[in-house]
Amino acid sequence: MRGTVLTIVVPCYNEEEILPETIIRLHELLDKLIDEALISDRSKILFVDDGSKDRTWEIIYKEGLKNKYVKGLKLARNVGHQNALIAGLQAAGELSDCVVSIDADLQDDIQVIRKFMLRFHEGCEIVYGVRKSRETDTFFKRSTAQGFYKLMRGLGVDLVYNHADFRLMSQRAIKELERFKEVNLFLRGIVPLLGFRSDVVYYDRLERKAGETKYPLKKMLAFAFDGITSFSISPIRFVLVVGFVSFLMSLAFGSYFLMLKFLGATQTGWTSLITSIWLIGGLQLIAIGLIGEYVGKIYKETKQRPKFVIDIDTFNLPIPKRQLQMPGEEGVVYPKVSETGK
Repeated sequence: MRGTVLTIVVPCYNEEEILPETIIRLHELLDKLIDEALISDRSKILFVDDGSKDRTWEIIYKEGLKNKYVKGLKLARNVGHQNALIAGLQAAGELSDCVVSIDADLQDDIQVIRKFMLRFHEGCEIVYGVRKSRETDTFFKRSTAQGFYKLMRGLGVDLVYNHADFRLMSQRAIKELERFKEVNLFLRGIVPLLGFRSDVVYYDRLERKAGETKYPLKKMLAFAFDGITSFSISPIRFVLVVGFVSFLMSLAFGSYFLMLKFLGATQTGWTSLITSIWLIGGLQLIAIGLIGEYVGKIYKETKQRPKFVIDIDTFNLPIPKRQLQMPGEEGVVYPKVSETGK
């Protein structure tokens, strides 16, 4: 067990307020796990800077100069949490026996990582961190999150309930994950598809100590919609059912009104007419928009553009291919390499 190399992957976007404390706490955790002989002293913490606009990368790099555990991966631009996470997993998977992913705010309890390692040594390839409850969430967020998980299960998508992206994956699991080439990433749905031996560890989610959440309502809704459309065609089938039911209803009402005409009981009804036109028109626009969403996803997939571009890598490059000095920092050099992730 002492020879097990662990890498903790931490996606970061504008996290300069919380990052110093995150580094300290994760450093202490690695020291503790090494003392317990659960991991190797070659284990690392890989911070993935997802195109931050603040001092996030500066903090990561400077800490890496003096801290043997800290490494950094700077993406050329902001590509989103899921793409930043897959960039870190792919980079760390090459040199690690297992990788733990966790958000920079450390609302996920890092002490649970010890249980992750115990499950890993017992033979689990994937270990999910699952929240015991959502008492720290607002009523709205708690209700919408639970509704999302229930909806996804109703659509036939295999999700781990109340699990986000706090998990352990073995090197073998990461290599298999790399075979999933889709651009529209939804890791919470993809990882269970791997099918390797897995387990669940429950924990209490903590309060954010600094900074602001990177998932406001707009992003959460977009993330949920991406998850639904990436894993299920049930919405299109639902639109088909609605269209079929509307067609049957129109036949029924048409027959009814024709009968009234022959009986001489018809009345002029502008309101009912315009309401039915708006109803059918609205349903048609919804159907076209939904089909367009799927067509758009197909369009993105066919272009096969890389999910991310690596600007600076201090994890896999002990000897820099190029050096980049940041403005205002004389005497400080940064290893730089341009790579793409597909």
